Amino acid sequence: MKNQVSKWLSIVIPILLGIGIIVYQYSKFTDAQINEIVGYFKNADYFYVCLAVFVGFIGNAIRAYRWKYMLDHLGYDSSFQNNFMAVNIGYLLNLTVPKSGEISRALIVKKYNNIPFDKGFGTIVAERLIDMIFLLFFMLLSVILQFKIVKAFILDKIPLHLIMLLSIFGFVFLVIFILIYKYSKLKIVAVFKEKISGLKEGLLSIIHMKEKWKYFFQTILIWVSYLITYYVATKVIPETSTLTFEAIITCFVVGSIAIAFTNSGFGAYPFLTSKVLLFYAIAEPAGTAFGWIIWTSQMLLVLLLGLLSFLLLPILNRK
Repeated sequence: MKNQVSKWLSIVIPILLGIGIIVYQYSKFTDAQINEIVGYFKNADYFYVCLAVFVGFIGNAIRAYRWKYMLDHLGYDSSFQNNFMAVNIGYLLNLTVPKSGEISRALIVKKYNNIPFDKGFGTIVAERLIDMIFLLFFMLLSVILQFKIVKAFILDKIPLHLIMLLSIFGFVFLVIFILIYKYSKLKIVAVFKEKISGLKEGLLSIIHMKEKWKYFFQTILIWVSYLITYYVATKVIPETSTLTFEAIITCFVVGSIAIAFTNSGFGAYPFLTSKVLLFYAIAEPAGTAFGWIIWTSQMLLVLLLGLLSFLLLPILNRK
């Protein structure tokens, strides 16, 4: 019963949060501004929308191909088609329960390729850590290129006492976790340590695998595809088509954070995009429309590929 409640709360709360953001934002718009947003949707250049979606598709394919390097290093064979469909289904499930897609990917290769769950999940955790490093790199690049704007958008909005409180809480939690993990004799901790050993093998596979440089190169390609997707999308409406490289980097980072730390950016992505574009003299209706056009088109890609993968996965693995 508790698991069911927890499951539904993990679905409902992010959706309600997104709806709350949407209601809050649109309650501040006048009727004329809402009509202006609708006009941006009607007059958008959908050639660039389709091109951005295509580049996003290429990024998904590279991610699936890259995954094979780690699985091969662990001694498990997994076809590109299964990896690709697992990635698509993972993105789809992340639209419901945040981060559930990572678990689903490991379950899919366990079922169809007989790869132990902890090993498969370990490679996915390693993948996410690498992605986090690249996101941090782009965040640092954004701070260097646009320090004043980043400071005005983020640092000035967060009270210093809140930062200190969160830092202290995080440090105390880390210390308690380490002590329990190291000294506790509880059965649940022993089981957790056993699972962690499998995860470690997956994490270390990046360092020790023979094809690590190919893996690293394809990671660069994935993030370049994300950046190109965003750049192409800026051509959708006239107001964003003249954004500089520095501005694109900053907006890309803000959008990536919205997707990484929310329910795939529902509500938060357009809201944060419109707010950061204000610093580049782009009115909020235009920024909001731009954010929704990007987010909606990419989510439609996720929905289409995810549903097709759900349908084709058992069919293509009949044998």
